Amino acid sequence: MSSLKSKRAIPENGNQKGKEFTSMDSTTAQRRLNTIHAHLVSAVESAFSHSHLRSSPTAAEFLSEQNYSVVLPEKLQTGKWNVYRSARSPLKLVSRFPDHPDIGTLHDNFLLAVDFFGDNNYLGTRIRVDGTVGEYKWMTYREAATARTAIGCGLIHHGILKGSCIGLYFINRPEWIIADHACSAYSLISVPLYDTLGPDAVKYIINHAELKAVFCVPQTLNPLLSILSEIPSVRLIVVVGGMENEVPSLPSSTGIQIVTYSRLLNQGRSYLQPFCQPKPDDIATICYTSGTTGTPKGVVLTHGNLIANAAGFSLTVKFNPTDVYISYLPLAHIFERFNQINLAHYGVAVGFYQGDNMRLMDDLASLRPTLFCSVPRLYNRIYAGILNAVKESGTLKERLFNAAYNSKKQAIMNGKDFLGKSPSPIWDRLVFNKIKARLGGRVRFMASGASPLSPDVMDFLKICFGGHIIEGYGMTETSCVISCMDEGDILSGHVGSPNPACEIKLVDVPEMNYTSDDQPYPRGEICVRGPIVFQGYYKDEMQTREVLDEDGWLHTGDIGLWHTGGRLKIIDRKKNIFKLAQGEYIAPEKIENVYAKCKFIAQCFIYGDSLNSSLVAIVSVDQDALKAWASSQGLKYKDLEQLCNDPRARAAVQAEMDAVGRDAQLRGFEFAKSVTLVLEPFTMENGLLTPTFKIKRAQAKAYFAKAISNMYVELTTSDSSHV
Repeated sequence: MSSLKSKRAIPENGNQKGKEFTSMDSTTAQRRLNTIHAHLVSAVESAFSHSHLRSSPTAAEFLSEQNYSVVLPEKLQTGKWNVYRSARSPLKLVSRFPDHPDIGTLHDNFLLAVDFFGDNNYLGTRIRVDGTVGEYKWMTYREAATARTAIGCGLIHHGILKGSCIGLYFINRPEWIIADHACSAYSLISVPLYDTLGPDAVKYIINHAELKAVFCVPQTLNPLLSILSEIPSVRLIVVVGGMENEVPSLPSSTGIQIVTYSRLLNQGRSYLQPFCQPKPDDIATICYTSGTTGTPKGVVLTHGNLIANAAGFSLTVKFNPTDVYISYLPLAHIFERFNQINLAHYGVAVGFYQGDNMRLMDDLASLRPTLFCSVPRLYNRIYAGILNAVKESGTLKERLFNAAYNSKKQAIMNGKDFLGKSPSPIWDRLVFNKIKARLGGRVRFMASGASPLSPDVMDFLKICFGGHIIEGYGMTETSCVISCMDEGDILSGHVGSPNPACEIKLVDVPEMNYTSDDQPYPRGEICVRGPIVFQGYYKDEMQTREVLDEDGWLHTGDIGLWHTGGRLKIIDRKKNIFKLAQGEYIAPEKIENVYAKCKFIAQCFIYGDSLNSSLVAIVSVDQDALKAWASSQGLKYKDLEQLCNDPRARAAVQAEMDAVGRDAQLRGFEFAKSVTLVLEPFTMENGLLTPTFKIKRAQAKAYFAKAISNMYVELTTSDSSHV
């Protein structure tokens, strides 16, 4: 890409003719100089300038400024203008941290953290050796680095060679991070395994990646022991948190050693070796994505991929060494892995939850984090829980909340929320500080990812919690962040501008009537290119070619549109679309996200097909909300299962869903016409959810086949009776 160059000559002020300028001539010359300066000023300043004088979009040969994004042609001279980049770095995709260009690997990143923040708190846990829970106890960056070296040397002591794949098969805790750092320091490849995976999936991943060692906890050791004879590549199993006398010994004929984490630590301390430093192009990790169908796919990410993504994100969001973060999102998922890279870069303290989501609020109260990342599923529950509490608090308190909410919302819309200062300190003291206390009271930054967040819920978070709140979009195949909201952007319902480390284009999907020429907003399949894009699926060239084209564009399968200001909005999913009998296309995830705001709904599965003219819903109920409703109606019931089957309960939930649907302006055919209430949640254990909390649609269809069939029979009978 050619650099920006002005074609206008700048006169030398020192020549004789310069003295002959009249006042008007001087003004004209100054204006020209100002114009040229504006052409050369960085795009980020242009994008966020409050001046009425804007740089001309013709200043660059191949650049069109769109506020948060810039648009470029796909091919110089002849290409269509359809490639969007961040206005923060329009002419060059970021691949390194601008202030630390020497950081090329995860190992480099951690070395810098230890040098800068060695004595700062790094990894904290409430779990004691005896299993009891207390206040957070901390390990410093320097102490974590010492443990990292010992674990890496312990692996070498057991004959684990450079380039070997190492499995991490347990939930978030300090040892996970340390083992991952050890892999980076000694050029090993970490392979996370979700702790909820069953023996079949675990066996598949271990054999596919040919793991040489697996770190586990006592709870995940048993599934490993049950398949020992079927995982021939494994030579070492490390039990984290296990007592020496509780770890089984295996016959030497198995060729597998089982040691505790503490023993490996001691072995490494007695066998210290220099680092085997990786290169940016070396593989850092293979992340297996279960997806909604098929066998897991191994996403190959290099050190350079992950550093590029973190570096690009650093132009949008920065943390500081006084920040505190709670780690409870699965470390096996790219969202939390990415967070950990950023947190280490800025010297943030990371406190781990106890391992039980039901006790997360207790952990938040103890840790009092300043940074909080989550997924829409939890934010929806916070939203519904607070609104429900407000409604039940009495008329006076409800009016006070509504007055505070509307006042602060108006202040934010008027641009009074600036640099983290609250636009409504009085309302914060009276109303919102009590809500903030639910997350510990100190949260200044919140992020949402993994699936779309409703604009209403996003606005709610901004108003109730304040601070810097963003929504992002990404995937494992792009090392995490593809785009995220910019600070100061008060518009909700989108996922922001491109990560400065990538470029995005929308590709036409004619069968769904989406084109990049659509007005007023271009629409199409989101495609991504840049140093954040993965190397391919491990040992699977065919599936790699399906998503990665010859020009390096990753085809995500998500449908997006370019909103005003160069903001990306996710509107559909190419793979999950289906048609109803009349031919209307349905995007079930969009409808499920709308219904998620219904107080009765914990989870929702929307189903339809081309043989039927309407949608039906399976609702996993919020049991507390349903019991409260039954009590208010004076309903008697033997148990909750009987209540779920009560036609009055179904009608109440249906009515609430209809009201929420109308508020969201769902089209007529997007409303669920019948609903079945179930007590059982959708989980990974019953095969209905992926590890990223997405519904496995084919499995859900089979699981609820009888209920779905019954609902369509009811609808057909009802339609017949009205003829």
